[in-house]
This record gives sequence, structure tokens and C-alpha cells, in this order.
Amino acid sequence: MFKKICYKFVTSALIALFVFGFTAAPATFAVSKDDVRTEAQKFIDDYTKTWTKLRYESSQAEWQSNIKIVEGDDTNAKATVAAAEKLVAFTGSKANIDAATKFLKQKTKLTGLQVKQLEAILYKAAGSPETVKALVKERIAAETAQTEKLFGFDFKIGGKSVTANDIDRMLKESNDLAERRKAWESSKEVGIGLKDGLANLQRLRNGTVKPLGYKSYNSYQVSEYGMTSEEMQALMLQINRELRPLYRELHTWARYELAKKYNREVPDQLPADWLSNRWGQDWSELVSVEGMDVNAALKDKSAEWIVKQGEEFYVSLGFPRLPQSFWEKSSLYPAPKDAKYKKNNHASAWHLDLENDVRSLMSVEPNAEWFETSNHELGHIYYYISYTNKDVPPLLREGANRAYHEAVGSLMGLAAMQKPFLENRGIVAKDAKVDEMQILMREALSSVVFIPWSSGTMPQFEYELYEKNLPKEQYNKRWWELVKLYQGIVPPTERGEKFCDACTKTHINDDAAQYYDYALSYILLFQLHDHIAAKILKQNPRATDYYGNKEVGAFLRKIMTPGASRDWRVVLREETGEDLSAKAMLRYFEPLTAYLKKQNAGRKYTLPELPPS
Repeated sequence: MFKKICYKFVTSALIALFVFGFTAAPATFAVSKDDVRTEAQKFIDDYTKTWTKLRYESSQAEWQSNIKIVEGDDTNAKATVAAAEKLVAFTGSKANIDAATKFLKQKTKLTGLQVKQLEAILYKAAGSPETVKALVKERIAAETAQTEKLFGFDFKIGGKSVTANDIDRMLKESNDLAERRKAWESSKEVGIGLKDGLANLQRLRNGTVKPLGYKSYNSYQVSEYGMTSEEMQALMLQINRELRPLYRELHTWARYELAKKYNREVPDQLPADWLSNRWGQDWSELVSVEGMDVNAALKDKSAEWIVKQGEEFYVSLGFPRLPQSFWEKSSLYPAPKDAKYKKNNHASAWHLDLENDVRSLMSVEPNAEWFETSNHELGHIYYYISYTNKDVPPLLREGANRAYHEAVGSLMGLAAMQKPFLENRGIVAKDAKVDEMQILMREALSSVVFIPWSSGTMPQFEYELYEKNLPKEQYNKRWWELVKLYQGIVPPTERGEKFCDACTKTHINDDAAQYYDYALSYILLFQLHDHIAAKILKQNPRATDYYGNKEVGAFLRKIMTPGASRDWRVVLREETGEDLSAKAMLRYFEPLTAYLKKQNAGRKYTLPELPPS
């Protein structure tokens, strides 16, 4: 999952220095269309020149804050705050807001591309209006401190320091419930020190967007889709409802399987420490596909080999090789054991200058999870490379919408894990006898299981946090109510308000009110994959191999190259012939749905019912 590098907050400074030529034409005579377009383009060009410079400086500073976190040393944090303040002083200036507003009032005289750029300028300003510069400055510092506290945390088990990767490994491999509980509880300790910070960010984020008319920070983020918060929540509930019957079968199957594994009575809801993922968003470790043990096949490979294989995949589709600077500037591997610093361990992709400086932040190890993640992150990198072209101005060098970026990354991660692809790369044996239903089960335990989390727990919590001003003393109680409702998961022990288990998820702290992007991305990815399998490869969508197919690459480039310069709905309809729909995802898992109903015959269904629409 990638970190969306966007800066939507601001302080006031340097305004006169940055803003050029905004004097309105006299009201005594009409201004021609050509004159308005020329004046608007001058403003856009001047804005872009300054914005890209300041954005690059801010991105570089934030990069350093993510790759080198030294306890007690706030040098990088101060540099990040200073660079961000300069950027947001510009994007949120009253002069820029007034100029963009003036031109948009004459949008009928402008080109479509100009209108989109002016709207992007106002959107950037909305999270950082000059009128609340003190609040914005406070927010920048608070967000930087929160991120450093999260990723600089020293996890401990039995008094011994462990890494996040160590905890994840225990939850995936250990069959000792006592050991698992210690690992799970250790993973939640970081939330205690983040709770006050989240309450502060709740206040600051809402406070900085309200001056430009947004009800809450959640409303502001959702507006990029042209929707209200309530409309987005309704869409999330719709997605949940569509996939709920299949999720109920998976939930029931998992309860019985895990009870058998741990020799315990079948619980009504899944204990969180029984699952391999800290947040219960992925249960794929429940199934090991015989004959297709990717972990075993990769364990003797180097971390560098994993990433290079990803590059080869994209090159085979007709994409260029990654620039040398990618390899020189990225932070792709875990920090050395004896390092005196920590790094952000959440995989992400960065487009620092909106030109050729593309980087990835990962902690790659030779296993199946990082093999998929590497292909996913490179999907973002190649999306950046694709829309960095003369027809897409820097202000529109983004995904068609935020979900599109995730969809492309996840699509390529899915493609890289399908059996024919792995066979033809020599990662799994071609003559191995593989249970195809188990492959499908493992995929569902990853992608279908992810939907209640990404369209339910996370967006509902953040909706209530920002839109309903959820009180701090109810954070943990409400979090676990939502986890139970949407995911059918409960904590192994009482989790009082001392804790803030929501805060243990990075996106709550540093990528707020956007998690629905991931849910939408999964719907999009299955639509795109269904089209590729049926219309281009003429292959079973459950057993494809994209490798070396230039037509697949050309299809992807058509979607990726326009960036945000064209309406995402139009692009989807033109390239796939369909509007946004979960039908392709449901079709993909039809055989599994029938299989699970047979497996669960006579078993008790206990997954809570979703609230009415």
C-alpha cells in the first residue's frame, strides 16, 4: 500500500513573493475568451513553477524523516516542518485562492485542462487556508511528531526489543496461543502514546478545512471524488452488502478451522490474536497451497532479486527500465540490525519532483508477502512514470482518482501471485499438483477479507472521528464495536480506554480519512483484471500470466498515461465498457462461494448483521 504524498495544509508567509498577475480586468469592458485563457494560463504556469519547487523540497525533507528516525534527534523533523510550512504558505495563500476562484467564475471561457488545474489549486488550498495559519502550523508539527512517535516506537516482548517484522513473523508462524497473545499485545502498545496526539489531530484537521466550507476533514478528503461524506459511507455499505454473503462463509470457515488448529471451542467471533495479521485485514496465512509454497521457493533468494524480478515483469509488458536514480535513492531493504536509527516500515511509493525522481520505501525480505508487495509498489512507480508526460501538467500528475493508484498496484500484485505466472517464472514447479480451490481460498482470504476492514471498520471510524467528533474517551470502545460489526473479530482481552488500538494503524496517523480508497481500488482491480483476462489474454481470470504480453501493457498505459487529466469514470467506461461494479469480483470467486457453502453445511453462522441502509 502506498503513501499518498500530498500536502494539504498551510501557514501564511511569502505570499507576495509567490503570486503573480492576479489583477482583475476592469468591469467596464468585456474580456475576450482568449484574454481570459491567456491570463489564466499565466497564473497556472507561475503557480506550477513555484509549487513544484516547494513541493520537491518538502518531499525530500519528509523522505529523510521516514528513512532515518533517531531517538532524541529532531533534526529531520524540524527540516520537514520547515519545508512543509513554506509549501503550505504558498498553496493556502489568500492571493492564490482569490485568483483561482476568479478564473473559475469564468470557466466557460477556459479549456477543460485549465479548469481541472484551477480546481486542483483550490483543493490544495482548502486544507490550508491562510486565515488559520497558526492552526495549520500547529497541525504540521503535530503530524510530524505523531509519525515519528509511531515509527520510532520500541516494541518489546518480555523486556526484549523486537521489530514490527518480528511481531508479524510470530503471528504468522507460532502455534503457541500464549506467545501469540504476547506478540499481539506488544503490537498495540504503541497506541497508548498516540491517543492524545490523535485527539489533537482530530481538532487540527477539522479546524484547518472549515474556513473554505468543508464540514469536516473527512468531507474534505471525500470531496475529491465529487461526493459527500454520507454518499461515500453509503457506497461503502453497498460494497459491504454485496460481498457480505461470501465474507460470512469465510468467517464461518475460519472460526471452525482456527478452533481445530488451536484445540479450542469454536468462538462466535474470531479472537484477534488467532489471526496472522495485526488488524485482521488479511487471513491468507490460514491456507498453505501445497505445491505452491512461494515462501519456500524464495527463502534462498536475495531481497535485491525480489525487486529486480518486479522490474523485469514491467519491462516485459513494454514499460521502460527504472531510472538508475530509483536504485540509488530508494530505501528498499530493512535497516541493518546494528543501525542507530529506525525507518518507516510501511511500504510506499514516492514521486518526489513529479518528474523523474521516483523512489520506493520498503523493507524487502525474500518471502511471498514482499514479492507481492514489491510488484504492487512498482505499479505505483510505473503509474508515476506513465503520467509524467507533456500532455499532463504537473498539477494533474496523480491517479485518475486516489483509488486508481491503489487498483493498479494491487492488480499487479495479484497478477504476480497467480499460478501460471509463478510457474513460468520458475518460482513454483509446473508439474506440481495444486489444489485450485485452495489457491482461490488463499486469494479470498486476502482480498475478500480485506473489504469489511477497508470499506467498514476504517472508513466508519474516521467518519465518526471527524464528521461526528467522536470523543477521545470513546475511541477504543467504538473501534472494537466496529471491528466486531464489520469483521466479526474481538480482542483477546478487555481493551479499555487506556489504549488506542486504532492508532496502531499508520493511516489513522499519517494518511487520514482516505482508507475507502483501498476498498474502491479492489473493486476497480477486479474489473481491470477481468477485462484483461477475458478480452486480451483469453484466459481464466483465476489462472493468468500477464508476463511478456505487450497488449496488456498497452491497455494499462491507456489508463495510466492521462493521470488526473481526464474523468476517471470516462476512462473506465471507455477502456472496459463498464461502470464501477463489484460484479467482476463476485464472478471471480463464484466457485469458492459454492465450495464454502458445502464446507459450512450444518455449522453455526454468527457474523453480525450490518446496519440498515
